[in-house]
Amino acid sequence: MADFIKSYQANVGLNHVPAYQVSGQPYVEAANAGTAMKVSFPYVTRWFQVINNTSSPLRVGFSQAGVEGTTNFFQVDASGSSGAGKSEIYELKVSEVWLSGSTQCTVVAGLTSIPASRVATSIGPSWSGSSGVG
Repeated sequence: MADFIKSYQANVGLNHVPAYQVSGQPYVEAANAGTAMKVSFPYVTRWFQVINNTSSPLRVGFSQAGVEGTTNFFQVDASGSSGAGKSEIYELKVSEVWLSGSTQCTVVAGLTSIPASRVATSIGPSWSGSSGVG
């Protein structure tokens, strides 16, 4: 007979709904991303937002190839007279984001209780290398 893990002993994973139903653990990291740099989260995110505090636009992606390429990133506007450039609040489950183009930016996130290692796939962390990620 096969050994089964009792539900109260099982580790949480990406599809563990209760981890996303509660407020996230706060996380903030300031970054100098003049060139491509990775911000790694200790736990999978419930949501994140990127703030750009310079006069240059900031590329945000989910892999180094994404932010260094031509299509697999989104851009956070430069700061201006109306304040810092801010991304939307993205409700995505990732273990890292990549930034490029700003020497003063901040990543704010709400973290789940899911270890970042649970997002690693056969093609890389946080779906790096997959279609749409780069």
